Amino acid sequence: MTGIYLNESDDLIDICLDNVFKAVFTKNTPESQGALAKLLSAVIGRNLSVILITGNEPPVDNLRDRQIRFDINCKAMDASGELLNIEMSLNPDKFEPLRLEFHAGKLFTSQDIRGSGKSYSDLKEAYQIAFLVKGRFFQDGDFLHRFEYYDQLRDVSLEGRSRIITIELAKVEKAAEKPVVEMESSERWAFYFRYITDRSKRWKINEILEYEEGIAMASQVLASISRDEVERARLMSEYKYVVDTQSKVVDARREGRQEGRQEGKLEVAKTLKTLGDPLEKIARVTGLSPDEIAGL
Repeated sequence: MTGIYLNESDDLIDICLDNVFKAVFTKNTPESQGALAKLLSAVIGRNLSVILITGNEPPVDNLRDRQIRFDINCKAMDASGELLNIEMSLNPDKFEPLRLEFHAGKLFTSQDIRGSGKSYSDLKEAYQIAFLVKGRFFQDGDFLHRFEYYDQLRDVSLEGRSRIITIELAKVEKAAEKPVVEMESSERWAFYFRYITDRSKRWKINEILEYEEGIAMASQVLASISRDEVERARLMSEYKYVVDTQSKVVDARREGRQEGRQEGKLEVAKTLKTLGDPLEKIARVTGLSPDEIAGL
């Protein structure tokens, strides 16, 4: 174990902010990589030894990227070779389940099995994993769900290889009542994400650190980020940029509905262009042509 201990006075940045979540689990350090492997092992329910980050844009040290993404694409480096996509959704939309299904399908079909020596049996398992910070998407009281294709009427599994796993942090209260020794690994991770910034719960998180090496590793990285004023300021600036941009787009769209759809599109385009977004992205968001955007 790492021997890390968190004091109530420690001012830790919220790991549930998507860019902080990404920064903690994608650094090129043994602690960060070990924490990611332990987290995915806890969620999937099977030990994953080494994780290879296969898609990580922008790099965690990049100060500002106009096409920023906060998901983590990775591959389990063992005999099974699963493909995994993991993300922290702070304010998921009501269509989140459909979005997860869409990206699970893309992740599964991204595998290349063309060639004379390959067949469908070479497809690896693919997992779309989402930590949902706010909101309750399913009517039961369980915080963790593992979805796969099956015949609902007869309860027969298709035995396919694509999976969707959701962790609803708003439902952790029941698991949080358990003594740490009685918690499952996934429950300890969920408690950690939900309550890491709640200083009154630090005593229990410190207990969890004694049981979960991966959480201790993540805490080392998070504490380092929180103490590093430059890194902390960078992450908060990055998060502020995303929220500000989103707000400007939403406000412009609402204003556009009131004063004219075309005028609203132009306002959105001007805002994004001022922020330095590429023409292709602005065109995708607004529906305007690149020539119209270039002329603004």
